[in-house]
Formats: sequence, C-alpha cells, structure tokens
Amino acid sequence: MRKYELIAPCHFGLESVLKREITDLGYDVSLVEDGRVTFLGDEEAVARANIGLRTAERILIKVGQFKATTYDELFEATKALDWESYIPVDGRFNVVKAASIKSKLFSPSDIQSIMKKAMVERLKTVYKVSWFSEDGDDYPVRVTLMKDEVTVGLDTTGVSLHKRGYRKLVSKAPIAENLAAALIMLTPWREDRILVDPFCGSGTIPIEAALMAANMAPGMNRDFNAMDWNDIVGSRVWKDAFDEARDEVCMPSECDIQGYDIDKSMIETARANAKLAGVDSLIHFQARDVAQLSHPKKYGFLITNPPYGERLEEKEAIARLYKVLGERYKALDDWSMFMITSYENAEKALALKADKNRKIYNGMLKTYFYSFMGKKPDKRK
Repeated sequence: MRKYELIAPCHFGLESVLKREITDLGYDVSLVEDGRVTFLGDEEAVARANIGLRTAERILIKVGQFKATTYDELFEATKALDWESYIPVDGRFNVVKAASIKSKLFSPSDIQSIMKKAMVERLKTVYKVSWFSEDGDDYPVRVTLMKDEVTVGLDTTGVSLHKRGYRKLVSKAPIAENLAAALIMLTPWREDRILVDPFCGSGTIPIEAALMAANMAPGMNRDFNAMDWNDIVGSRVWKDAFDEARDEVCMPSECDIQGYDIDKSMIETARANAKLAGVDSLIHFQARDVAQLSHPKKYGFLITNPPYGERLEEKEAIARLYKVLGERYKALDDWSMFMITSYENAEKALALKADKNRKIYNGMLKTYFYSFMGKKPDKRK
C-alpha cells in the first residue's frame, strides 16, 4: 500500500486531543503544530481517519511543502509537485482555500490563481494535452502559508468532518460537533457516569456523548471526497472501513445522558437530531430552566456551552444567568462541571474558582474551557 503524510486540521488548543485520537487509531504522529496534526498512513488510514476521528476538521493528503516569498517561487515550486500521482486527466482541480499567516504572500485569491496555473502547466506537460475538460471527480486543494512555508494538501474529506449528518436543525449559536466531542474528551466522563447539559440547544453535546457511549464512529453515515478516487483509495478499502465501524458499535445497557433547555422548540429539535444520529434511546431531553437544575444522584458531570453574551446589552442578563448556574451547581452532590464560554467574567458570575482554564479558539472567537472538579467516587471493588 502507498504511504502518505496525512494532515488533520483541528480547533486551536485541541491538538493534544486529536493526537491521542490518531494514536488510538494505530497511526504514528509525525508533527503537532498549532491547529493541525500530521501523521503517517496508507489509503486505509485515509478512510479510517475520515470515518473515525471525532475532533478533526478534515483529512488532507500532503502533496508537498516548500518555501516561497515571491509569486514566481510559488509558481515554480507548485509546478514541480507530483500532481499526476493524484489528479487524473479528467479531474476537476482547484485551490479551494488558501490561508496566509505572517507570510510575504498574503492575497488568498492571487495564491489560488497562481497555483492553479502552475498545476495546469504541470499536467499539460505530463498528459500531453493543451486543455482539460475537468468533467471528472473533484480533487480540491488546500494550501497554508505560515512564515513563508507553504504546505499543500489534497482534501480527501469534502464537507467538514464536523458535519456528521445528524444535525438537520440547529439552535441560534450551535457548537460544532467536533468541538463538542473534544470538550467531552477533555473531561474524565465515561459512559457509566451521569452527564447533564443544562443549555443543550439542538442537542450537540448530549448526542456526541451518546455516540461515544455507543462507540459509534462519527463519520459512519456520510460520504467523503476520496470515495470517488479509486486510484488513491479503492472502493474495497472504504467498504472495509465502514464495515469495521459498524461492527464496533456497542449500545450500552445503561446510560444516563440528559439535555435541558428553556426553549421547548429546541428540545424537539434535539430529539429529532438524536433520532437521526441513532442515539435517541440513550438521551433524555426535557424543557427545563437552569434555575430548576437538580439531580438526586452523586458524582455526575455538567458539560455545557451556555450563552456567551457577546452583545453589550446582554451582559447584565448573562451575569444573572451564570449566577443561577453557579448556585444550582453548588447544590449538586459532588458533581464536576465543564463549561466553554467567551464570557470573561464567568468565574466571578458563577462565584466559583475553576480548577483548570484552557484557552480554545472556536473559529476566530477566543473561548475558555473551565473545569470545576468534584469529588471522585469511591473506587469500585
């Protein structure tokens, strides 16, 4: 099997979670950088990573890496890459995304245009044609420039991996599925412990937790770009990877995952999404104000994405909301709470001091993931 360097972008601040996931899949991580993890694998790895990784944004095949400070250098270095090993004569190819950080070349549209011309020149020479019909399968290219270092990747995923396929309806400010999964994985929660999200919205955090509890691969019910690339990842490889994912599903006999929201319509949305995900039997959703938050059991987990109050006029209401959340959390018996928010006065409003505070970028928004640790249950015999 052919070996590749595979690049998995992720949310800034969650690289360690993704690295652990990749290692658990059985692949060697070669490089961890801000916002991406590079690992080694074959065509089977392309399929298994797309289907199985919960916290990645997408999977790119690394085509090449080089330094470029002028557009001439960018053109020549792009032209020198081995494009014919990936793109057939009828393939549709474009640089669909260019990002430049601290680099002399900073115009995304110019970078995209020049790299496309270089790819055309290379493939015209190899295939001995003067023009391309581009009526075959899609081969989208993504490029990142960081301090003049250009990294070129072929996008095997297509629609971002956070699109699992179950969230047809969303709340006003939904948390991305891969971010929700990463937050859960940053906690000690396991499927035999209670989990409550008191601001569940369209249900993303409870659903992602239920998928983990059932060992359901996040990508087992969707398609990927590279499923059409038979010369790179054969159809048999994809079939085996999907079969493996389905064989590993194991619905737990007992599972206590709950989602609350004050908005009754959001609860109906959450239930519909959970049913599409195949985990509706594992989650109890209920229309409930956070002021009514309570639970008779000990040692549970609150994992939540409460409102942030980004607009100035919302600040006072948000402070009151967090005050109520803090009071209700203190009334729970030996529970732990994990909360992501951009609200800078969160600890003051909660009247709690976090045990840990992790910075995470939710897109361009800087957020904090607060950990409030409760007592651990007695060790079981």
